Amino acid sequence: MRPSTSRCPFAHAARSPPPASCLQARVPDASAASESAPVYDLVLMPTLSTVITELEQLAPLQLAADWDNVGLLVGSKRPTIDRVMTCLTLTADVAREAVAEQADLIVSHHPLPFRPVNQITDASATGGILLELLSAGIAVWSGHTAWDSAAEGINASLAEKLSLQDVSPIEPDTATPAVGCGRMGMAPASSTVAELAQTLTAALGCPGCHVAGPADRLAGRVGIVCGSGGELVAEVAAAGCQTLVTGEIKLHNALDATARGLAVIAVGHHASERFAMEQLADRLASRLPALHCWASATETDPLVWLPTPSSL
Repeated sequence: MRPSTSRCPFAHAARSPPPASCLQARVPDASAASESAPVYDLVLMPTLSTVITELEQLAPLQLAADWDNVGLLVGSKRPTIDRVMTCLTLTADVAREAVAEQADLIVSHHPLPFRPVNQITDASATGGILLELLSAGIAVWSGHTAWDSAAEGINASLAEKLSLQDVSPIEPDTATPAVGCGRMGMAPASSTVAELAQTLTAALGCPGCHVAGPADRLAGRVGIVCGSGGELVAEVAAAGCQTLVTGEIKLHNALDATARGLAVIAVGHHASERFAMEQLADRLASRLPALHCWASATETDPLVWLPTPSSL
């Protein structure tokens, strides 16, 4: 673990015996120091195993799709960590930020690596990122579809932003039916597709979105699939939904949706998920106050809305 040079990475904790998964450290409490001797507060430094346990309570890995690559993907279970950065996608810029900010762990929504790799060299973008992180001793953990499907995960959060009622998974988990793939629920009774789109773009800070189907009809039952939801059009329609909310959708999937009577709202892959990585940083920090957690300040949506001259 690399020492922090800019600030003390620990927060004061209650004076209680530490759990076995944490190490003890004693740091001076300047506010309580006397002229004769400083007063020390006991603080807890979580191990990587402890942090992973908390992450997997928020995003249980059994909820991940069978094709996904989730959990600890890079790194060893070091004694302690104190700096955690979340991001949606682990790019070269995000990796450089993690190194510069002396992160010990990156929680990346999209897995890296995602598919098996035969070589790790700087000849590829993925290899270059992994080499930089390994050299800096930074671990990588990904929740991906587990965080999509979790009780307080991305799809559930989108349903809350849209004020949906009677929310349930589109495809319930066999072991825990209250969670699972996607979410669906009833939009407010008088909400049209256009109004629902406006609500969501305002909540996510999007400059616009794609809509397929009549925008002036009632939104009705809404199915939510964050990220790329086109492959679940048939399932959303079969669940009795009238509107699909997703990040991105291919042309032919959108045509399939409208043929099945579904309207589609697509706000962009990045916009549909990035906000939840900020939420995850906050929730992890509240569970482990000794950690310094933040969402990447470098990460941006690679796709931007560019006004055409006629719309300026």
